[in-house]
Amino acid sequence: MFSKLLLIFIAIPLIELALLVKIGEIIGFWPTIGLVIVTGVIGASLAKAQGFLIFNKIQGELRAGRLPASEMIDGLLILIGGIVLLTPGLLTDLTGFALMIPPVRAVLKKWLRKKFGHMIETGRSQFFYSGFGNQPPEFRDDYRIEE
Repeated sequence: MFSKLLLIFIAIPLIELALLVKIGEIIGFWPTIGLVIVTGVIGASLAKAQGFLIFNKIQGELRAGRLPASEMIDGLLILIGGIVLLTPGLLTDLTGFALMIPPVRAVLKKWLRKKFGHMIETGRSQFFYSGFGNQPPEFRDDYRIEE
């Protein structure tokens, strides 16, 4: 896992740097800087808007007494999208903008549900309780991620 993360943290910035240099050669230094700033501002506002929508959906699910599992995955994907949108670079901006589009998130959410389900079924997941009191919360079988 460490080698994969190391590769990601080295390869992605190098690819981004190469893209920015190439774009700078084509359109110039200042337009490239402007492009990075504009995509960052647009990305941050999109992440904020999508985040508020998901937050309201989570509150609605909780008020209705349902576990907002689907909305929580949406929130996670929006958070990841917002983080990569704030990272300078066009490749990360494209990834971040893609995560702000609900149909793209729906495809990723379906994949994540399967992955999480497989991790639970094979016992490759661990849950820790860290809260007040002596007893962990009661878990019931009806808390399932619905399609």
